[in-house]
Amino acid sequence: MSADPIRRLVQELSRLPGIGEKTATRLAFHLVRGNRQQVLDLAQALVDVTDKIRLCSICTNMTEQDPCVLCSDPRRDPEMICVVATPSDVIAIDRGGHFRGRYHVLHGLLSPLEGIGPDDIRVAELVRRLDGSVREVIIATSPSVDGEATAMYVARVIKPLGVKVSRIATGLPVGGELEYSDQATIARALAGRAPL
Repeated sequence: MSADPIRRLVQELSRLPGIGEKTATRLAFHLVRGNRQQVLDLAQALVDVTDKIRLCSICTNMTEQDPCVLCSDPRRDPEMICVVATPSDVIAIDRGGHFRGRYHVLHGLLSPLEGIGPDDIRVAELVRRLDGSVREVIIATSPSVDGEATAMYVARVIKPLGVKVSRIATGLPVGGELEYSDQATIARALAGRAPL
C-alpha cells in the first residue's frame, strides 16, 4: 500500500534546505490546487536539471554546456580567478557586473566539525588551472568561520605557486552568506580586497 500522495509530497518538499513541514504543507496544497500544466512544467524542469546539468570541466560551476558560458566568454579576463564556495555565489557576484574575470567553484567549505576536509572541496582542480597564465586569485568565500578557514587553506596552497592571492574586503557581515548580499556591498568587497 503506497503512502498518501499529499503526505509524500510534503515529506519530499520538507527535505529541501530551508523548507520546514509547515512551508512544505503550504507548497504541497498550492501545487494540488494549482494548474495541472504548471505542476507538469515544474516536474519537467526538475527532471531536466537532473539530466542536463553537469560541472564545467574548467571552473566546476554547474552548467548545461561544457565549458560553461562564463569560461567560454572571451571578454572575461582569464588572468583573474574568483574562488567561491557555491554556484549561487557565482550568480551573486556576477549579477552586479563588477567582476569581469573567471570563476572557480569549490562546492563547499572546509568544516572539520562536519567532516569536510580539503579532499571534499575542489581545490585540486583550482591548482591545475594555475599554469602560469593566472596572475591573481581572489578568494570570495563568506566571512564565516568555515569561509575564513577555507580562504586561509586555499591561500596556503596557492602562494607557493607564485600567484597573487587576495581576499575580498570586509563589508560583508561576519556570519552572513554571500548569495544574500546586495550588489553595493559585493562591489565594495571586491574593490577593497586585500592580499592574504
